[in-house]
Amino acid sequence: MNLTNAQLEKEYIIKDICTDDEELNAFLFSLGCYSGEKITVVSHFRKSYVISIKDGRYNIDKNLAEAILI
Repeated sequence: MNLTNAQLEKEYIIKDICTDDEELNAFLFSLGCYSGEKITVVSHFRKSYVISIKDGRYNIDKNLAEAILI
């Protein structure tokens, strides 16, 4: 299941980042988004998601959300 299917305000564990794009991997890693880390979807709009990782909140687009497997 990827992040687009997550329930709001429920904490999940990231299982994998599914992308071949090294820049995307590096960007997500810089946010603290990697396997084993806890992640929560705070809110969801049409094509963007507000996520909470560690103590930070970030706005990501649908393509990034689809790459994060929970």
